[in-house]
Amino acid sequence: MEGMQAYGAGKAGGAFDPVTFFQQPQTVLRIVSWVFSIVIFGCIANEGYINRPNEMEEFCIFNRNQNACNYGVFMGSMAFLCCMAFLALDVYFPQISSVKDRKKAVLADVGLSAFWSFMWFVGFCFLANQWQVTKHEDNPLREGGDAARAAITFSFFSIFTWGAQTLFSLEKLKNVSFEEEYTKLFPPQPHQPLV
Repeated sequence: MEGMQAYGAGKAGGAFDPVTFFQQPQTVLRIVSWVFSIVIFGCIANEGYINRPNEMEEFCIFNRNQNACNYGVFMGSMAFLCCMAFLALDVYFPQISSVKDRKKAVLADVGLSAFWSFMWFVGFCFLANQWQVTKHEDNPLREGGDAARAAITFSFFSIFTWGAQTLFSLEKLKNVSFEEEYTKLFPPQPHQPLV
């Protein structure tokens, strides 16, 4: 049994290499997903509400459906927080020595990445449908149209970035020992003799 290390727990606690960390495909995808969530949230929060010249109350640009704007803003902000949490977990992951905790972290990553991919698919369909049936006479100056299209487009791209994160997490789960990832992030340090 010597030499077997489940989830790399026997090697936990090495030095962190930020250059290698930021060059990993999963880290790049997390950052891209983080930026996409900012774009979606920002577009809808900034230009997703308009009013007609003769009205005081603002309405959602997506077919006057407040739920569409609420969905986009909520999902964008939650995806933003989720990306930040998983980036922090990716940094902390090599320091986790418990096999059970490492397995839970990877399973949570797989489940939440798949969940977000599905939720962005739903969001893309919902926002695209509401934009398609929007009556443009409510908005004669076409204000916010670019922001609405940007939110729809980045919702579509988010399906694939979160789906790719799911695949990378599944690959990580298959690698039972996590030794390859560990040795890339924390190259072995030469031992110095005690004086």
